[in-house]
Amino acid sequence: MSDAERIDEPIKGYCLCGAVKLTLTGAHKEIDVCHCEMCARWGGSMYAGIESDGFTVEGEEAVSVYQSSEWAERAFCSKCGSNLWYHLKPTGGRTFLAGLFDLPKGLPIKHQIFIDEKPDWYDLVQESPMKTSAEIIAEAEAAGMTFD
Repeated sequence: MSDAERIDEPIKGYCLCGAVKLTLTGAHKEIDVCHCEMCARWGGSMYAGIESDGFTVEGEEAVSVYQSSEWAERAFCSKCGSNLWYHLKPTGGRTFLAGLFDLPKGLPIKHQIFIDEKPDWYDLVQESPMKTSAEIIAEAEAAGMTFD
């Protein structure tokens, strides 16, 4: 479990059309940012996600899941196309698209990953730890994951 502070109250979010509603409990007070090419193709740019200790989904019949690799799935609303979450299958961890929620102001960026795949046409102003593809893969392999 992360050492991140938690948001005290459950936070609610929803997709663009409202068919899928999410409630996060124990949401972390930090945002994960991924610049990998797959996230860019999925959402048009970087992926900004928020982790939580628990979640519930209303409108599951509108959730579609795409297995984007052997180790990950990405969910979206089948009615409006809104991205919902990224699921890392080996750990069971999920991050939820931060933009779906009315989050408190001032949340820091936990880290920016796959920074070496970030296009040069944007930069984030907030300073945060940055990790390259090689660093992220090495951390995952050290944790016992394999990538073929």
